[in-house]
Amino acid sequence: MAELRVLGPVEAWAGDRRLDVGHARQQCVLAALLVDANRVVAVDQLLDRVWGDRVPHRGKGNLHSYVSRLRTALADLGDVAIVHRSGGWVLEVDPDRVDLHRFRGLLDRARSAPDPALGLAAVQRALGLWRGEAFTGLETAWTATAREALAAERWTAELERTDLALALGHHLDLLPELAERVRAHPLDERVAGQYLLALARGGRQAAALSHYEVVRARLADELGTDPGLALRDLHQRILAADPAVLAGGPAAPTPTPATGTPVAVPRQLPAPPGAFIGRADELAALTAALDDVDAGTVVISAIGGAGGIGKTWLALHWAHEHLDRFPDGQLFVDLRGFSPDGEPMPASVAVRGFLDALGVEPGRIPTAPESQAALLRGLVADKRILLVLDNAADTRQVVPLLPGGESCTVLVTSRSRLLGLMTAHGARHLNLDVLTDDESRALLARRLGAARVAAEAGAVEELIAFCKGFPLALGVIAARAHGHPHLPLATLAAELRELGLDALADSDPAASLPAVLSWSHRALTAEQQWVFGLLGIAPGPDTGLPAAAALTGLPPVEVGKVLRGLEQASLLTRDSRGRYAMHDLVRAYAADTTEELPPGERDAALRRVVDFYLHTAHAADRALDPHRETVPLDPPVPGADPWTPAGTEDALAWFDTEQPGLLAAQQAAAAAGWHQAVWQLAWALTTFHNRRGHLSEQLVVWRAGLTAAERLDSPSARIRVHRNLGRAHAALRQHEEAVEHLDRALALAERHEPTTQAHIHQVLAWTWSRRGDERRALEHATRSLGFYRALGNPAWEANALNMVGWYAAQNGEHDRAREHCRAALDLHRRHHNPEGEADTLDSLAYIDHETGRHEQAVEHYRQALVLFRRIGNTVQVADTLEHLGRPCAALGRYEEAREVWEEALELFRAQDRADDVERVRGELEGLGAAEREAEGAEGDAGEAENAVR
Repeated sequence: MAELRVLGPVEAWAGDRRLDVGHARQQCVLAALLVDANRVVAVDQLLDRVWGDRVPHRGKGNLHSYVSRLRTALADLGDVAIVHRSGGWVLEVDPDRVDLHRFRGLLDRARSAPDPALGLAAVQRALGLWRGEAFTGLETAWTATAREALAAERWTAELERTDLALALGHHLDLLPELAERVRAHPLDERVAGQYLLALARGGRQAAALSHYEVVRARLADELGTDPGLALRDLHQRILAADPAVLAGGPAAPTPTPATGTPVAVPRQLPAPPGAFIGRADELAALTAALDDVDAGTVVISAIGGAGGIGKTWLALHWAHEHLDRFPDGQLFVDLRGFSPDGEPMPASVAVRGFLDALGVEPGRIPTAPESQAALLRGLVADKRILLVLDNAADTRQVVPLLPGGESCTVLVTSRSRLLGLMTAHGARHLNLDVLTDDESRALLARRLGAARVAAEAGAVEELIAFCKGFPLALGVIAARAHGHPHLPLATLAAELRELGLDALADSDPAASLPAVLSWSHRALTAEQQWVFGLLGIAPGPDTGLPAAAALTGLPPVEVGKVLRGLEQASLLTRDSRGRYAMHDLVRAYAADTTEELPPGERDAALRRVVDFYLHTAHAADRALDPHRETVPLDPPVPGADPWTPAGTEDALAWFDTEQPGLLAAQQAAAAAGWHQAVWQLAWALTTFHNRRGHLSEQLVVWRAGLTAAERLDSPSARIRVHRNLGRAHAALRQHEEAVEHLDRALALAERHEPTTQAHIHQVLAWTWSRRGDERRALEHATRSLGFYRALGNPAWEANALNMVGWYAAQNGEHDRAREHCRAALDLHRRHHNPEGEADTLDSLAYIDHETGRHEQAVEHYRQALVLFRRIGNTVQVADTLEHLGRPCAALGRYEEAREVWEEALELFRAQDRADDVERVRGELEGLGAAEREAEGAEGDAGEAENAVR
């Protein structure tokens, strides 16, 4: 029988054979999936559980490898599967096959057993599953926290076993164990109560009373408190020789006051929000948690998100919609975790408020906070009560307010993520995001009226774009517009454009977005405040960990901790790629806080991150094209710590992810006057932009590069900028501008850098070809070949040979073309240049097709395709697919031609290449006609053959 274990070493067993589940990290993956068996564990959550603050660069890749090996290791179990689901992994298994879930199931059975003997047997079987500490040998932040939580579950089970054994009259057998337990836990009142009960039932009432005095004195000395109500009540009953206690009855005292039993049904919920909009998925998730019969002892939903995102509104709206589910009342408290005028409310104050709301007489409320919390748990244990704990600071503030029993529901809202509440108490986390544009528009229409919103549709769209779905910002704007019904909404939009975030300030702190954000900011540590401010000026819409390390100058491990703290505070979000982002309004507030930084610190941070992007981009560019002309860079400033990709795949993935940040870094460098970095960033992006077809972006970065280069005393920089700007114009078929820049580059090169003329002639050849002048293209290609041969660079010579061959073919000189391309192919292969090899194979295929060698053309095109796909050149993949279709069609292989043309069409559409789309559509239509003609010819031939027969 399959068995999976975490209550001790992490193990998997097939019958009596233990399976090899790998090293500690792999065991940690298995443990992380087993704890949440049959539930999806998100990839980010798995990474955090396995590595904590030290997720490696290829963490997700390692995680996939571990999961793959675990699948292999567990294959023999048959009824166990690790399945990928959207956003994560789930281990599908019968819960009875996992010791942890069997442990919990047995405890549930014990608690519901009508006979104490059956209950005791079930608890003993549950405790017998433990083989030491949970996750023995695994040491991560998550295993430490989860181990502590599971140890608490085990301790509770031990106490429940003792209760049941006492109820069955086993007090004499228990005395040695309880004597040891009270020595180990001298302040635990439940343990003390069990020991007192065992002593009293064993005829040792005096010893019981004496031990009570010992406990009372210790509590007074160490905690400054008296024993709780339950222990005091048991003491009085032993003192009075109550037969019910000495002869049997409940094994452990519970806080059930003899008088003053609450009679009030609390109705503490504030009024529901009037302008509530949207949140259908979140409302459904809360209801689903309530309906989940396997939710545990109590349903706890923790609603998280930034200040002003609408957490309290969601909780109150949902609560009022489900009042019928809580007939015994609703309790509400604002815990003031993020308050403008004071510290968070102590949990003891909230407990006392709940006791008052439940109608407990003041004289019956114990003085000790622990006893008050125990009384609260006892009072609501069997009630169907909703507790809304709003604006919690952290898990410690919430735990004393959690009820006992299985019938209550708790909603907690907090700007912190409350991981401890999720880990130790099974809370369901629900993170609130911004409203959609449609929801934002509906909110404004509800507050201002549909007619006013429709009358100024343009201004409304501008307001929505500024707020980006942030509910408090929308609420502030709606309140102002509502208070000034004759004020045009366009005036409000203009105010936002002029004042920015300050336009959302208000004298009422609760209605001021800067004030609300300031409360969250004030709760941060000094280091978190500093990093938060710098992230507000970070280039790009989001930031990865290496860039954040460069921005701050902190080691990645340290800055990772700070970022997670800001995420916990709901000031940052982290996506599935591990990248951090801020809402634009939060980002604006963060940027404002940097005004308080010492002079120069803000610029130093920007310089570090710009150098990180610049040097990493150059390393990635070299990985894409190691034969490309090099540009010397100044050393990176200290703390920039650029990254070097392992190869082409890594480099392309980095560029794909970081392109928005790179463009923003270039803008930041331009604003700061770092002209050298501006044009060098454009240089580093060129190969990537060409391969991915980012033609408009290419033009933008080189225009910025030209502005920067004109402010430098560097002919070399201006030559490179004009050359690449000319190519960018040519790629967009802006021929006049292209030739103008290339001629300027050539004139500069003739005066300052004669050797660079080869590169310029090469671009001129391509540009004239795009203008339809193949003869001038061939002339420039031939001149570039002469220069390259003189330079003695075989990789560049190979490119020029292929270019001469291509343009010779365009001019009908097929023998010359084939000779040059074959020489180019040999050089590219000798010097390991896969891109040049692919380009040349494409040229040879074209020559083959033009000379009727269609089979050879198909073979050459297919070889080129393999290489273009391997290096990630999606532009050339699309072009080569289109070219491949032509010899396929010429050979009558119509299905093959249709397949490659349809793939080319899809790529051209994705690359916004409208002219290419229309051309391939025409080729597909022509292919259809050719197919019909071929079918007709086959039919005619068949009829003729039949006639002959």
